Amino acid sequence: MTGPLDGFRILDLSQIVSGPFGTMLLSDQGADVIKVEPVVGQDVTRRQNFARGGLSAFFINGNRGKRSVSLDLSQDEGRRILLDLAVEVDVFIQNFRPGACERLGIGYDDIRAVNPDIIYVSISGYGPDGPYSGRPVLDPVIQGLTGMVSHQVNPDIPFPDLVRNIVSDKATALTVAQASTAALLARERGAGGQHVVVPMLDATLAFFWNDGMVAHTLEGDGVSPGKTLAEVYRLTDCIDGKIIYFCASTAHVHGVSRAVGHPEWCDDPRYSLEGFVRDQQNLVDFGTMTADAFATMAMADALAGLLEADVPSGPILEKEEVLDHPQVVHNGAITTWEHPTAGTIRSARPGARFSGTIVEMRLSASHKGADNREVLRAIGRTDAEIDGLLADGVIGEPDPF
Repeated sequence: MTGPLDGFRILDLSQIVSGPFGTMLLSDQGADVIKVEPVVGQDVTRRQNFARGGLSAFFINGNRGKRSVSLDLSQDEGRRILLDLAVEVDVFIQNFRPGACERLGIGYDDIRAVNPDIIYVSISGYGPDGPYSGRPVLDPVIQGLTGMVSHQVNPDIPFPDLVRNIVSDKATALTVAQASTAALLARERGAGGQHVVVPMLDATLAFFWNDGMVAHTLEGDGVSPGKTLAEVYRLTDCIDGKIIYFCASTAHVHGVSRAVGHPEWCDDPRYSLEGFVRDQQNLVDFGTMTADAFATMAMADALAGLLEADVPSGPILEKEEVLDHPQVVHNGAITTWEHPTAGTIRSARPGARFSGTIVEMRLSASHKGADNREVLRAIGRTDAEIDGLLADGVIGEPDPF
C-alpha cells in the first residue's frame, strides 16, 4: 500500500459518517486505520439495509479499508487495551457526545498521558460546551440550524426542503480529514501533538457560507442587490426531459441565445450579465424567453447547441445512468471489487490523484471484531491472553460471516 499517508496510523472510535467517512479518506491516502467498535451494539450503519453477507452498503461506503476490533471500554482491561493501541498511533478520532470519553477515561488528557504527540480529534454536534452541547443531533438537524433548509427552495415550488443526502455529516468528515493532515504536518514541523475540535455545526456552516450566505456577508448599507444561486438555479424543460445549464459570463448568455436559435438576442444589451445586474427584470425576461424556446426542443438538440456554444450543460442522469457515463468510465471513478461474503461491490474512487505517492485503494471491509487477534497480537497480547479477554467479554466474538 502506498499513498501520501503511508506509515501513519489512526485509531477510529467514531460511528455513523462524520468520523468514519473522514477516516476512510485518510485510509484511501495510505493511513492504517483501526476501527474500534463496542462488544455489545454496533455502528448503526451496519444495520442490514442494502446488505449482503453481513455487510451493508452504508457501512462499506464509510469504512472500507479499515480493520475492526471490538472492545468493552467499560471494563478496565478494555480501556487498558485502548490505551496500549493509542501509544502506537498518530491520530485518535472520536465522535462521542461531549464528556463521554472523559468519563470512560479515554479523553484527550488520558490519551496524551500515554502518547504526548497524539493528534486527538473530537467531533460533536454543537461543540464541547454551550447551551446545545449536550443535545443529540443528526445531519438534518444541523442542516436546519445552519440555514441550509430554508435556502433549499426552488422558486417555482416555494417550499423549503432538506438536501437529500447527508451533506452536514460529509462536510464534517472532509473537515476532519483535512484538519487531521494539517495537524500531522504541524507536528512534523515541531508543533507536537494537539487537540482538534470539530463541531458539525461549525463545519457545516463554513461549508455552506461560501455561496449560501452571500446576502449576509457584507454588513451595513450600500451593498448592491443581487440574486443568490438558489434563486437562479433552475432545471430546464425540453420536449422529452430536463437538462441543466448555467451561465457564468456574458459569453455563456450569448451562447444560450444562439443555442435556442435567437442569435439576435446577443446584440441586445439587456441580455448580458451587465444588463442583468443593471435591471433584474432583464434576467427574468431572458429566463422566460429561453425557457419557452427550450420547451420546443428535444434534449439532444438543446444539449448539442449548448455544447457548440461552450455553455456548461448536461442531462439530468438517473443514478443507474451515472455508472455508465462515458467520462465516469474514462476516469475510472468507480471501482468494482469482490468481498468474500458481500460479493461484488462498487466503490467510488478517491477524488484526489497523486503523481508521486500513488494511491491504491484498500478494497476490503471488516466484519465487527474480525481483526481482534491481528491487532492485539501487534501490541503484545498472546493467543492465550486473547482467549481470556474473549471469555471475559473484554473483546467480542467476530461476526459469524
